[in-house]
Amino acid sequence: MPAAAVKTPLSSDRSVKGMALMACCMVILPMMDAIAKYMATFETMSPGQVTFYRFFVQLVVLAPLFFWTVGGFSKVQRPWMNMLRGALHAAASLLFFTAVKYMPLADVFAIYFVEPFMLTMMSALFLGEKVGWRRWLAILVGFGGAMIVIQPSFEIFGWTSLLPVACAFLFTLYLFLNRALGNGDSPLTMQMMSGVGGTLFMGIVLVAGNAAGIADFEMSLPSSGLGLILLIILGSLSGYVHLLVVRAFRMASVSLLAPFQYFEIISATVLGYLLFADFPTPSKWLGIAVIVASGLFIIWRERVQSRRTLAPA
Repeated sequence: MPAAAVKTPLSSDRSVKGMALMACCMVILPMMDAIAKYMATFETMSPGQVTFYRFFVQLVVLAPLFFWTVGGFSKVQRPWMNMLRGALHAAASLLFFTAVKYMPLADVFAIYFVEPFMLTMMSALFLGEKVGWRRWLAILVGFGGAMIVIQPSFEIFGWTSLLPVACAFLFTLYLFLNRALGNGDSPLTMQMMSGVGGTLFMGIVLVAGNAAGIADFEMSLPSSGLGLILLIILGSLSGYVHLLVVRAFRMASVSLLAPFQYFEIISATVLGYLLFADFPTPSKWLGIAVIVASGLFIIWRERVQSRRTLAPA
């Protein structure tokens, strides 16, 4: 039997497992944002403080595994770059958690999903990747979908409705930095150092914001046992679920896994309705549909281009 005939089922099986793992992670991750909204709404904890605890708890829960398997900070190959990565992630998380304090979860996620369009644009502008007219058109349509969601949100929430757009931009920079770091450090090391960088960054921002009297940076401890438990869950999810996402990307290709990111909108809508009685209006559903359709088209075109590139001459 030819070797290819043996490897194909195994490769296919790994891809299926990777897709299943990615789908589960995308359903779980919006729970972090639901917790952040709950802490701001019912526990009256500022988004800045929630973001600090998110990275601090991630740092604490990953530390035992990190020191046991990696051996310590001396083994980190690119500590400063990894900490910068954590600071960018923390800044993006801060904007997202601030947005969900004031806006419905599904609205924030829908607007945030301009991120794939930003990533495609920056890849074309700064990395010289070829982006055809169809994908440029899909980017414009996708931004149009975002505007459908933003427009009524802007009337209600003002400039706060643009926070998910700024979050998407910062997260795009974070993804670029991931690409620059390559495979020099293990996923566990990168998550650990992200916890260090995010904690330090948020500590500085929190102190400065609180000193300036900004309500969204007010410093506080959990006001209840439930609040403490939720913060521990928040940090644990951020640490370990993202490790599972990295594992999924090692089992299947980016083009196969990327569409599963949109599962987050479904999960966020369900959580928003069950916990906060939020549900998108028909116009917002239209915007969400346009964003998802445009994003899926870009992913499909990338797969087509990739196959053409790999095809024998």
